[in-house]
Amino acid sequence: MSLDKDLHYREIYTKAVCGKGRKFSQVTNTVTPPHAPTSILGAWIINNQYDAVKSGDQVEVVGTYDINIWYSYDKNTKTDVAKETISYVEAVGLSYLDKKHRPSTAEVTAAATQEPNCVEASISSSGDSVIIRVEREFKVEMIAETKIWVVVNPHGSDDFDDKSVDFDDAEDGDFEDLDPDFLDDDLN
Repeated sequence: MSLDKDLHYREIYTKAVCGKGRKFSQVTNTVTPPHAPTSILGAWIINNQYDAVKSGDQVEVVGTYDINIWYSYDKNTKTDVAKETISYVEAVGLSYLDKKHRPSTAEVTAAATQEPNCVEASISSSGDSVIIRVEREFKVEMIAETKIWVVVNPHGSDDFDDKSVDFDDAEDGDFEDLDPDFLDDDLN
């Protein structure tokens, strides 16, 4: 980086987003109910819980979810619900990574942009288990300390020193002309 000799610079360490990534995946899980299924009446995924862990230049999303399968058996004369907890590790590569961050300060987070969802449930060819196809998507961020350069005015800033700004002097009537419909819905 070439620096202009007439300008003054300062190095500042700050926390910033130093890495981002996103990953969509499809996985197959097999659940073996206590009875051989005749037909699948429904399949749901609930209780998705996960955490993010830094692993080299990627983030691992480590979690679990429960699969509930409502099925019939005994030639469609009885029904039951099979439940199974599935553990998973999803490695998400960082498509953006600032190599100049301080690795010892890195913190990672993950968010499910698509919660695990059953897109297909079918009885296996052996007839004793159910094959579940699951889609899920996560985005991850890595926040860490990094160094930035800022330009410093060598003469300081007298703009605010000469002017006394007191926001407590505002009269209640100063806000009568505000249009309430202009406010963001989140503020109402």
